Amino acid sequence: MEEEKVGNPDAPFPVRGVAQVCLVVRDLDRAVENYWTTFGIGPWQIYTYGKPLVKRMTRNGAPTEYRMRVALSYIGNLRIELVQPLEGHTVYDEFLAQHGEGVHHFGVLVDDMQAALAKAEAAGMRMTQDGAGFGRDGDGHYAYLDTEERIGVTLELIERPKGRMPPERVYPEP
Repeated sequence: MEEEKVGNPDAPFPVRGVAQVCLVVRDLDRAVENYWTTFGIGPWQIYTYGKPLVKRMTRNGAPTEYRMRVALSYIGNLRIELVQPLEGHTVYDEFLAQHGEGVHHFGVLVDDMQAALAKAEAAGMRMTQDGAGFGRDGDGHYAYLDTEERIGVTLELIERPKGRMPPERVYPEP
């Protein structure tokens, strides 16, 4: 049996695995069609994140509102997410302006968002944007950390909801 690699146990914010890779796109419909027809990736569950689905949102610590289209699928066991910003000043439209389309963040799962955010802050990483309450029971929370300068990509902390709301649409249609 191969020995498990645990990394640096003394790191102030250890990451044990990436559960999601997100790309920011300008046209979500075109992107999901391309991923499906070119690479066979799908089906895609498509949502609009914003109110009323996402109950609480902040940007740089202040309450805000924004909207984005999100498409979720898998490549093997890795979740892939595509995001098209729609309204509001977000990390996504900022990314598009600075970099164009491409990989925006790696998502890591956390069991306790508040504890993870406190640990991130103690390690010198501030939260730039978050959203909470998008699960079927009003649970679920995501938060972005300012890690791009350190590692070349943003980290997203994800406290998955126990159950998801049904998607607005599935591509391709069943």
